[in-house]
Amino acid sequence: MWIFAFLASTALAAPASVVEPPLEVIDAHLHTRFDGWPDKDTEKDYSQEQLEKEMKAAGVVGGVALTYEYDDGYHDLSRIGVFHCIGVREKIELEKIEEGLNSERFRCVKIYLGYSHRFAYDPAYKPVYKLAEKYGVPVVFHTGDTYYRTAKVKYADPLTIDEVAVDHPGVKFVIAHCGNPWIESAAEVAAKNANVYLDGSAFLLGNLDKLDRADVDEYMVRPLKWVFNYVGDPTKLMYGSDWPHVDMRSNIKAFKRAIPKKHWKAVFHDNAVRLFKLPQK
Repeated sequence: MWIFAFLASTALAAPASVVEPPLEVIDAHLHTRFDGWPDKDTEKDYSQEQLEKEMKAAGVVGGVALTYEYDDGYHDLSRIGVFHCIGVREKIELEKIEEGLNSERFRCVKIYLGYSHRFAYDPAYKPVYKLAEKYGVPVVFHTGDTYYRTAKVKYADPLTIDEVAVDHPGVKFVIAHCGNPWIESAAEVAAKNANVYLDGSAFLLGNLDKLDRADVDEYMVRPLKWVFNYVGDPTKLMYGSDWPHVDMRSNIKAFKRAIPKKHWKAVFHDNAVRLFKLPQK
């Protein structure tokens, strides 16, 4: 009888299966110019209510919202962990930029290469980089493909970020969209320069669950995997969606397939928190 008692006691003492906590995600690239109209890529309302709904469903606990021009699209969303970059396009108003950074209303600067017809190394941007260094905030560049035909893509080549990174070693720079489709140039610039990072937003738009999985693998998963492996540093890449043009939940699901699971916490959360100095709960 003792053997049955022993087996019963060990069964009772067997450790329960370990349940992993849900992955908390920081979306390092989204937009908040809420106009209430359905986005043409996702067909969902571009509203704060829709943003909060998608964040909750996708496990997104915070984000970095990129304004289009200064405070165009700014909303106090600190309650849901979303903070803002101040947008810079054609007109560069240094006083407004400094005011926004000094007040900590903004935690970074976004420069819209391509939409603005200047290269990243244009002398007009040098005072902006000096302000970024003064306040210890990163500068995010739009790079790669553009959303409007009036943009000129030669200005959005991620290779041009190398010159800026070398000349301004005290500033951290982010190559948005991994320079897609010039992902090799973007990866090389990030691998070479200690002060350059990448966000992997908007490789594809819309609801990725509605696309052919082979296409998602071809145009998003494999390119992101290649970039991540080439750079060889898991602290360099951040998850981003480019919401509202992207459905958060399906985008995160595809993005995970590109990154080894042991690096999910870094890529989906920690890297953005550290770089943008986001408050931790």
